[in-house]
Amino acid sequence: MNKSKQNGHKPGKKSKKKHEKKSSALTTKKGNKSQGKPSITKKRQGNKKTITAEVTCTGLTNEGKGIVQWDGKQLEVEHLLPGETAEITLSTSGRYVNTELKRVIASSKDRIKPVCSYYYDCGGCQLQHMNEQAQKRFKQETIDELMKPFGKPEPILTMDHPYDYRNKSHTTFGLNKERQIIGGLYAQNSHQLISMDRCLIHDPKADEIWQTIKDMMKSFKMQPYNEDTGRGFLRHVLVKVGKVSGEIMVVLVVASPIFKGKNNFVKALRKAHPEITTILMNVNNRDTSMVLGGQEKVLFGKGTITDTLCGMKFDISAKSFYQINPVQTEKLYAKAIEMAQLTGSETVIDAYCGIGTIGLIASQKAGKVIGVELNKDAVRDAIRNSKRNGVKNARFYQGDSGEFMMEMAARGEKADVVIMDPPRSGSDEAFLSSVVKLKPERIVYVSCNPVTQVRDMRYLVQNGYKVKGMQPVDMFPQTVHVENVAEIVLK
Repeated sequence: MNKSKQNGHKPGKKSKKKHEKKSSALTTKKGNKSQGKPSITKKRQGNKKTITAEVTCTGLTNEGKGIVQWDGKQLEVEHLLPGETAEITLSTSGRYVNTELKRVIASSKDRIKPVCSYYYDCGGCQLQHMNEQAQKRFKQETIDELMKPFGKPEPILTMDHPYDYRNKSHTTFGLNKERQIIGGLYAQNSHQLISMDRCLIHDPKADEIWQTIKDMMKSFKMQPYNEDTGRGFLRHVLVKVGKVSGEIMVVLVVASPIFKGKNNFVKALRKAHPEITTILMNVNNRDTSMVLGGQEKVLFGKGTITDTLCGMKFDISAKSFYQINPVQTEKLYAKAIEMAQLTGSETVIDAYCGIGTIGLIASQKAGKVIGVELNKDAVRDAIRNSKRNGVKNARFYQGDSGEFMMEMAARGEKADVVIMDPPRSGSDEAFLSSVVKLKPERIVYVSCNPVTQVRDMRYLVQNGYKVKGMQPVDMFPQTVHVENVAEIVLK
């Protein structure tokens, strides 16, 4: 499945005010109440009242926001840490209260200066104001609290160098007030473009390449696309890097299939970056927040790159879903295969199989692997990856995984292990009921959203299964996101 797991660089809607958020009730940790002390400063603008208050943070939400109490309400404040006293601005409008951190009066020992100069504007990372130990503790406590109904998870697997890990980046271009071309990322949940020259969790080579493209745009008279007017040409630049192979793909996402001077542009880009192994043009002429369109043309190279994961080679296309942090992915998949307890005779279902990564890795220890995926492009890639690695005991099918398993059960066929790696929304009840109907001895549930994983595991536990073990993995350092793999067995 062409899943999106990534962390904070996606378009949405947001107020132009920095750091201003509506409060909402979320699962919290260490949320002891401490009444805030309003100061004398008060302002009223129409129906909106603004108050400056001194508050103390008593814990963190699952999204890493500080918990404070004010006027009998529990509020959230971005970038505030437990134990800190701070001055905040509260803007009240009806029953909604927005908060903004003004200054920290008494700092936590866990607070550090963010290494990224764009941190407070971008929002793609949420935890850079915490030191590494505090980030680790926050993620462990979050997982422990969520998974409490099923037991205690193992200690989280962290990353030695928690920067430069993303093997995929996409950059957007626009014009500043001086009508100069800028490039960067959207602020979290918005279409506000933050001009930058480096993202510290991107592969450095990816940032070098898009910077070169930005500099080339003027000489090639290439205008950035404007979402409001529908004018302009270059919408995004997508860069994928093979961390092991060193191969690099560049995708120019454009608003029109008419690319004047494309041969000279490609030639100039290749001259500046001979390490690029393929360049594609993707046409997206729709009024949409989706990055990629349906029309694609290879301008240079074979149109894919290859990378190695857990000793196997995988072809990666522009639209392929491929885990963005291969270093941590190897830890995640190794744990998933360990939980599957394969001896060489088992039939394994790889649900939501994508391009076949985990299924093909499992095939080395299984009797037979059956991968099922709705996305036809991903299935094509999975079949190609199977052939590339000489795998004879894996088959891949396009279709709905739940329906596929129901049909297997109706035919009296069995599966010993189901490996499931759904999108952030988790699985639906139809899929889970099909797993229960097929009745595998073991389920390995890989999740990029532990909140929906808890919901799905609760269903499985209520229908004849028990959770035997859980392993969180920090796939996205500097962000609040964490992956968790669970071993679930028949009672």
